[in-house]
Amino acid sequence: MAVEVKELLEAGVHFGHLTRKWDPNMAPYVYMERNGIHIINLYKTAAKIDEAGEALAKIANSGRKILFVATKKQAKDIVAEKAGSINMPYITERWPGGMLTNFVTIRKAVKKMATIDRMKKDGTFLTLSKKERLQVDRLRAKLEKNLGSITDMTRLPGALFVVDIKREHIAIKEAQKLNIPIFAMVDTNSDPRQVDYVIPANDDASKSIDKILSHVTSAISEGLAERKADKDAAASAKEETPKAKAAPAPKASAEEEE
Repeated sequence: MAVEVKELLEAGVHFGHLTRKWDPNMAPYVYMERNGIHIINLYKTAAKIDEAGEALAKIANSGRKILFVATKKQAKDIVAEKAGSINMPYITERWPGGMLTNFVTIRKAVKKMATIDRMKKDGTFLTLSKKERLQVDRLRAKLEKNLGSITDMTRLPGALFVVDIKREHIAIKEAQKLNIPIFAMVDTNSDPRQVDYVIPANDDASKSIDKILSHVTSAISEGLAERKADKDAAASAKEETPKAKAAPAPKASAEEEE
């Protein structure tokens, strides 16, 4: 789906930060300055959305997960809705330190939720005292809040998509250490050199975040649909392949019959 500059303009994607707060490395993406605010070049934004979308579709097509990270108030609900709609993991509460660099420990915490759920199913939970049950319930609720959205992420993600790289600097550092590709909405107050796929955009307005995320998740959805189509085609081709017929026995010659 081609990105229209007009729709980005209507969503306010072009509004950057105050000129005194800018990062000079964002200069290539700044169109002009108006009333003390930097205006982002939306033609470059549109091109970068297409570029990022193409790369994300390939990652999704390969079967790897894309982890979305956005803990700021105006982005949380949008990211949870958009990432959830394409079955991708996301972090919208506080970033758990070591989420990537100490992934084994994070997986143990996720498994703890499954253990508590099993206890409730098999009746073990009821054998605990009232105080212990309360503590277990509180732990389950805390784990669900922080890690519930990544329960299906059984291995390190194939990429990170971040809204506001200044705010999510810990997540960025962890991904860099592990060479995980970083895709991000980058505003004029941030350093784009930290990101592999930069989408210059207003990362403060919910309309802008919603617009960018819609394009990004749409591209990922296409990658997933392509993967499913390839799998279905391979499965039907396997079914249609006729089994090799046994070669008929050679006919006996007239002499042999006599």
